[in-house]
Amino acid sequence: MSGVEFATYPSGLRLAGRRVVVVGAGQVAQRRIPALIAAGADVYVVSPQVTPAIEGLIGAGEVEWADRGFRDDDLDGAWYVIAATDDHGVNESVSRGAESRRIFCVRADDATAATAWTPAVGRHAGVTVAVLGNRDPRRSAGVRDEILEGLREGTITARHHRDRSPGVVLVGGGPGDPELMSVAGRKALMEADVVVADRLAPRELLGELPADVELIDVAKLPRGRSAQQEEINRIIVERARAGQRVVRFKGGDNFVFGRGFEEVLACREAGVPVTVVPGLTSPIAVPAVAGIPVTHRGVAHAFTVLSGHLPPEHPDSLVNWKAVAGLDGTILLMMAVENAAAIADALVAGGRPAATPVAVVCDGTMPGERTVLSTLGGLQADLASAQVRPPAIIVVGDVVAIAHPGHYA
Repeated sequence: MSGVEFATYPSGLRLAGRRVVVVGAGQVAQRRIPALIAAGADVYVVSPQVTPAIEGLIGAGEVEWADRGFRDDDLDGAWYVIAATDDHGVNESVSRGAESRRIFCVRADDATAATAWTPAVGRHAGVTVAVLGNRDPRRSAGVRDEILEGLREGTITARHHRDRSPGVVLVGGGPGDPELMSVAGRKALMEADVVVADRLAPRELLGELPADVELIDVAKLPRGRSAQQEEINRIIVERARAGQRVVRFKGGDNFVFGRGFEEVLACREAGVPVTVVPGLTSPIAVPAVAGIPVTHRGVAHAFTVLSGHLPPEHPDSLVNWKAVAGLDGTILLMMAVENAAAIADALVAGGRPAATPVAVVCDGTMPGERTVLSTLGGLQADLASAQVRPPAIIVVGDVVAIAHPGHYA
């Protein structure tokens, strides 16, 4: 048969309040019925047997069920029909009955005998994507998924339809690998007028920004933590007040030692709308990617995340390292490479055994990722011999030995 004989005319059906008949209640019907319900259709199922999932829909009153075989008068008053039995003869009867009533009919067994085909459908932000791949459902689904991914990430969009409302969006970029960035975060980047980015934000994504998006690299601001944060606050507030949509792009998660809430407070005080897109938090995600669990049944039922940017004896340190040493479970240290030896000594002094396993995951999720295995007692020497530099996540606890039993045997 020529391709012309299977030419289709696409159209969107408005089925709310209209009768749709589904003959058969197996796996095909189970996939089709929820979308019909979501469209508001009055779904009438005809089948002597139903799957447990469809039985649940019937019990909830979401569909009507005729517990028997198909009869021609089941189609009376229908707007749309799906023949989804595994009996070719029954499907033929449904198809003939629908044709005589001028009702469009989908055939699960023979698309060439149908008067309608079911496209691969997806929805995002008020847009419905429906793809027909010339009766190739895998191709249809693949194309649909690529389009939806582009819409969700903002790489496919009508620029004049993007959200241009002024304000600030705090986006957590995750541990570094752009593949671990959330869909919501990617979309926010593509809708920005200005992106204010940290050094540890996934840098590859910055190259995907539209050409008219301004990039401000705050890693180049003058050093000094307080002064730098104040300047970042000033920039994001100033640009939002000027009517721009600002994305504050950070590594990890905004609220886990990211000072993100300081930026939220600055926006609130200035009357600037601010929203948050969380990111994968590095002290959990980085060990996971490196194959180290932060909890494990029978080994660790808790974990503690701590900042190690100050040494234990520093007067501004808010961490009671003796109390931390007495906690059960895993200790996860961020920004702790420079003070790792002093922290290890404090933990041992607080009661943790010097033989406690330690893993230092350097450049987690990035191409240069590596894991240095050690113990609290040997950490200083091992960091020096491995020439460990930030960024790194330090994992302290028996979960390290679970992940690397050969090393600690």
